[in-house]
Amino acid sequence: MYRAPVLKLPVLALAVCGLFTLSASAAEGPLDTAQPTGITSTEIIQRFAAKEKEFSTARDQYGYRQSVKVQTVDGDTVDGQYQQTFDVSFDDNGRKVKTVVFAPAPTLQRIGMTSADFDDIENRLPFVLTSDEIDEYDILYVGQQQEDELHCYVFDIAPKKIEKKMRYFQGRIWVDDKDFQIVKTYGQTVPQIHGKNDENLFPKFTTWREQIDGQYWFPTYTFAEDTPHFRNQDVQIREIIKYTDYRKFGSKTKITYDGKEIGKASDHEPQNKLRFDE
Repeated sequence: MYRAPVLKLPVLALAVCGLFTLSASAAEGPLDTAQPTGITSTEIIQRFAAKEKEFSTARDQYGYRQSVKVQTVDGDTVDGQYQQTFDVSFDDNGRKVKTVVFAPAPTLQRIGMTSADFDDIENRLPFVLTSDEIDEYDILYVGQQQEDELHCYVFDIAPKKIEKKMRYFQGRIWVDDKDFQIVKTYGQTVPQIHGKNDENLFPKFTTWREQIDGQYWFPTYTFAEDTPHFRNQDVQIREIIKYTDYRKFGSKTKITYDGKEIGKASDHEPQNKLRFDE
């Protein structure tokens, strides 16, 4: 995710299983590897992929505030930082508008933010896996697990192949057994980017979602603390991203969920959520 100078690593083959040890959890129960009851893992995948497509369409109709903080850490000391807070809203023609509301001068020295970083922050850390995309991934059922008050089906996923100039997610997802939506994601974006004179590595992250308007599980918090091994140095990176103030755009566009049109909601605060520590 981040660039350090004069570095290059070979592209490694990707496997689905055993890639990640979870580094962040929210009241997480033991993993039960038993097969699901009354439904097959294939049916679960089909159901959550369809719900994710509805969720993706719905989120495009919401404005929100996103705050981003990226830090380099030396022991207990933060020795560099990038921050930005921006609002996503809509103009009179219904087009999305991004307005930066806070952007102090960055102090990062050991790494630099790249276009791939910004693209991942906006588009891949709030990971979505829809019915249009599941054929691009190997998806392996690994069990069931309790996340706070939610009972979840757990899957490991990885791209079947890496297409040139394309970015993917690789890791683990938790799918709520009631709404069949992804409620938690852990992994990293791939591939690591390698150029002639630099190296662009991406830390593992966890993204939690909360239920907004009683319908959709939207991303609300992403946390990463990882130490990518650049060729000339190891750099401990901490990343905190918050998504707040979700507001549905008041347009005539219809949003359907489970085949039903969703009307305006009076309360935009999360109804259900996973608890997490910053």
